[in-house]
Amino acid sequence: MNGEKPEEHGLEQIIKEIVSLQNLDEIKEEIERNAKFFPKEAYLVEKILQSNGIERAKYYLERLMDSVTTVKTNGVNDINLNRWMDYDYILTDSLWNFEKRDRSGNHLGWYWGNFVPQIPRQLILRYTKKNDWVLDPFMGSGTTLIECKIQGRNGVGVDLNQDIVTKAKERIDSQKSSEDVKIIVECADSTSSDFAKLIDESDFTGFQLAILHPPYHDIIKFSGNNLDLSNTPHTESFIASLRKVIMNSKRVLRPNGILAIVIGDKYSASKLEPLGFLAMNAATDEGMILKSIVVKNYDATRGKRNQENLWRYRSLVGGFYIFKHEYIFIFQNSKSKRIRNK
Repeated sequence: MNGEKPEEHGLEQIIKEIVSLQNLDEIKEEIERNAKFFPKEAYLVEKILQSNGIERAKYYLERLMDSVTTVKTNGVNDINLNRWMDYDYILTDSLWNFEKRDRSGNHLGWYWGNFVPQIPRQLILRYTKKNDWVLDPFMGSGTTLIECKIQGRNGVGVDLNQDIVTKAKERIDSQKSSEDVKIIVECADSTSSDFAKLIDESDFTGFQLAILHPPYHDIIKFSGNNLDLSNTPHTESFIASLRKVIMNSKRVLRPNGILAIVIGDKYSASKLEPLGFLAMNAATDEGMILKSIVVKNYDATRGKRNQENLWRYRSLVGGFYIFKHEYIFIFQNSKSKRIRNK
């Protein structure tokens, strides 16, 4: 062993040769020499160097070998838990701070009210595997489905606005993917559509993930359609309609599948309307199991852009705080029966 680069010598071979040694000092010497090839396994390397006996050192060498050669997942996603430190781009904290919108691929901020691609990306990587199905009942500009293509997942998107559906489909279709995935786009009402029937596969057993990013009630009017949740007359009717979409999405989720609701609150008539927690209650009332509440930052919206001083003044006058966050409520399906579309 002379410290060649891994691509020339092989990490597995390096470990095998160290394991074959019968002297603890020699093991530690070779581990220290080759430590630079295991930056993500620094914890195991340190444990080997701290070992007081050869058996203990070889125990950690076996774990080091597993981290290099064995794939271990939780069955829900493609994250190799033996290489968990490789995934520093996957968030595990409940506060998500994104400095700016990701504009890679076909992601653009042309649609008023769409969310940053980092949100569906994190949810897709954390809660799905390659070729799983993802549902987006409030498709809008297609951010989630574009991310599905990038990450190698199948997706179904539904929206009420035909003009938006047509424009979104063009951008989704032109997004390149390294995987052979299926993306289905439909203009329909998500409170009543049979999402499973949109998929022409006899072995379809349900969506693994549903990402719901509804309007924040009437803050933005997205269309003139009376079925549009942004046109509901009051908070109670908005939550009632959202509950229908939650129920409809839950019906086609796999057992233990994930449903995420991305939503913010609003002020109305000098009163805070806690849309987020009302949506959370609606989902739990329908039997969804709450797994996490994530708070995500956001900066100025189009309506508030270049009006920071005005909104600060209004805040001081009205006694309220300016919204700088929205919620991502993550639920797990509780049912045991698989849904089929035939």
